[in-house]
Parts: sequence; structure tokens; C-alpha cells
Amino acid sequence: MITFRLLQTEVIAMDYIVLDMEWNQPWPGSPSAKKVLPVQIRGEIIQIGAVRVTEEQLVADEFQTLIQPRIYRRLNRRVSKLTGIKEAQLHRDGIPFPQAVEEFRKWCGEDVIFLTWGFDDIGILRENLRLFGLSEDWTERWYNAQMIFNAQTDGSSSQKALKTAMEMFEIEPSRPAHDALGDAYHTALICAMLDLKKGTAQYEQALKNHDNGFHGAELPGCIARKVFYDYADKRAALAAMSGEENLCPTCGRQMLSSRWFAQPGHRYMDLAACPEHGKFLIRIRMSEQPNGLTRVSRLTYEATSEAAAAYARRAEKADPQDQPYASRRRRRRRAASQEIRDNQGGTTASE
Repeated sequence: MITFRLLQTEVIAMDYIVLDMEWNQPWPGSPSAKKVLPVQIRGEIIQIGAVRVTEEQLVADEFQTLIQPRIYRRLNRRVSKLTGIKEAQLHRDGIPFPQAVEEFRKWCGEDVIFLTWGFDDIGILRENLRLFGLSEDWTERWYNAQMIFNAQTDGSSSQKALKTAMEMFEIEPSRPAHDALGDAYHTALICAMLDLKKGTAQYEQALKNHDNGFHGAELPGCIARKVFYDYADKRAALAAMSGEENLCPTCGRQMLSSRWFAQPGHRYMDLAACPEHGKFLIRIRMSEQPNGLTRVSRLTYEATSEAAAAYARRAEKADPQDQPYASRRRRRRRAASQEIRDNQGGTTASE
């Protein structure tokens, strides 16, 4: 007689962890910005906020913690103004980063998928994990919810602000913006209205349609992406991209801008150089915000990338008029040279 025994198998539910973070950055040119770290980071995490969305896509429990800064101990005043976080608050209520990660992982559980609104958060998290010698394997199952949102709404290939997505889904803000938990909660409300299983299954195609603020997919070799807001006009935006925002993606030091070449669609490209880490190709695209100010989407590429090769080809057949405000700069250079010659002539006469 043959008997059969039914084996009971445990069905493990898969949760989605909607993650958002705030991080501190040193003021350009400050001693902190010149620190040589074993692992270069774009920012030091000071707040982690997360909301669980169940497999049934129900918004569930929350996690939030402040983190004591160890690398950049002085809080950048821009970061403080944006987030509302105070330096004294971090040192009083924050916990060390390794402890924060341990508590966060324990809260997440084992079988989870991470979702963020944008590309930056997961990259910043992995950089901080490497800096502190912590494992980053647990972050591998991650998706950018922006891509899923675009694919399941208007099919757009551009990045949308969280506020814009909330308006499209008629979600009224109920938490503070630029707060890690507040942004994570609002993102979770959006994710609960998407088909996450379908979105993650079709994610690769969504990525192919994405352009990070450019018309057309980004070229291979992109190592950093960032969006800047609220410039008065194109001139102010270009000045910032050539100056205080022109930072090395490896060490954070200000780079030397080479020459901006105009491209169709309000786009420009430049070859910037870091004294320590060499050259990087910078591509930017400008667009007008609803408030009339200028938004800049910036991509940074390795100097050996296809994009950098395109810059070299463009430079070979350059027309001086292609450079923004080139004629004005030429006049200034000529005037400065003439002033030097006049001064030299005066010195000779006095001798």
C-alpha cells in the first residue's frame, strides 16, 4: 500500500519598502569638501525614512531615524533650510550610521523589494554602506518608482517631481516635503495605486524609454545624474554649472570647465577637469519650470565614454559662436589684454 504525505510549504509574502533619504554635503571649497575618503561619497546620510507597502499594495507601517554625521559634521545651511533639520538635532537625536542600518534592515525583514523616487537615493545609500564597510548585497532588489509611474501613466520618458505625480493621482499632501519619512509616505501612496508586479516585470523596457531629463536615452558611460532647480535664467544656470555646481563625481572638488557646446533642444555639453581624477563629460538640458524659473538636468560621463567621444568630434569642427556668450567673453578677454599691455607700457615709460 502506497501512502502519500502532503508537505506543508510556507508561503512568504513579499513586501515593498518605499525608501527616501536626506543627506548632507560639504560646502564647496570647505575643509570638509577636501577630505580624502577611502570611499568617495556624494553625500553623508542624515535621515532615513521608509514605508512598507504589502504584497496586496496596502500602505502599512513606517520607519524613520536621524543619523549622527561622522564625515561632514557641520550641516550645510542649504540642506538645513531645505529639510528643516538642525545640526543640534542630529547630534542630540541621531544614532550612528551602522546602528541605523542594522535597525532599518531588521524592520525591513528578509524578502523585500526596495522602491525609491529617483535614481539618487539607492546610489547614495550604497556609497555610505561601502564607506562604513557594510554589506550592500541586501539593496540589490531595487526599482525606481518613477520609471514604473511613467510607464503606467503618460508614457513620458522624463523625470517627474514627486509633487507632480501626486497631482496627477489627485493625492493631497499630508506630510512635510523634503522630509525622508514624509516623501517616503507620499511615494508609497503613489506606489499603492500602481501595478507594482507588472511594473517590476517590465522595468527594463521602462528604463530604455527613460532619458533623465533629456530627449532620447542617455549614452553609455553615465556615472552620475542630478537635477537642479530655480535658476533665474539660462545665464545663471550655465554659471552655476561651470562654477559652484561643477563638482567632481569622485571627490566632490570643484572642476575646471572647458567649453560649452550648444546642441538642439536647449542642451549643452562641456568637458570638465578635476586636478586629481581627470576629465569628465558633462551634458545638461535646460527647461522651464511651472514658476517660470529654469531647471537643469545634468548627466556626468566617464572621459572614455561614447558621450565624451561625441564631444571630441564636436570640438574638432567647433564654431566660436556655438559657445554661449562667446562673443561677450572674447570682448572681455581683448579688453583685459589691452589693459595689461597699457599697464606694461606705462611701467616701461616710468622706468
